[in-house]
Amino acid sequence: MTGKTGLVILAAGGSSRLGRPKQLLMHQGRTLLGRAADIALASGCDPVVVVIAPGADEVARAVIDLPVTCVVNEAWQSGIGTSIRAGVSRVKQADCDAVVIMLCDQPLVTCKLIQQLTNGRGKAADAISACYYDDSLGVPALFGSALFDDLLSLPDTSGAKALILRHHDRVTKIPFPEAAVDIDTPDDLTFITLL
Repeated sequence: MTGKTGLVILAAGGSSRLGRPKQLLMHQGRTLLGRAADIALASGCDPVVVVIAPGADEVARAVIDLPVTCVVNEAWQSGIGTSIRAGVSRVKQADCDAVVIMLCDQPLVTCKLIQQLTNGRGKAADAISACYYDDSLGVPALFGSALFDDLLSLPDTSGAKALILRHHDRVTKIPFPEAAVDIDTPDDLTFITLL
């Protein structure tokens, strides 16, 4: 075992309900994507892979000053599963024991949470650590390397939650109600300005 945990930030979405790129929204003096990358790096995960859409030059510039790898997902419009596959493929090349999947639009996620996910998984290669919020399990979540192929086999429109629920018996739950806060609509913007 290498002891390495990679991390994938999903940032290729089109923000259609919001009407502008959520990755570039400012929160606490940083773009949401820049903040997510800062947290990922501070957690000790390596490599940190940011999945973006083709032509998203402004989004890529939000993390240009950071030691992250941007991966362009040409098929992003087909669904979130394509972005997970793009990111996990890159992490798998780095010979990691586990990968954390996170979104760029959960502004209350912290470095401490990512470390809890990595510390909570134990040694099993098929272990999962997932956030528990809104009476369900979801991302951010960590998957051991034995599950990389499962992640790479997700249908185009399926997120990581499908895999978490399929293997619920091996999941370590990390209570984090704040993960329920994400930015999808203009109404959500009012909330983050109050944080």
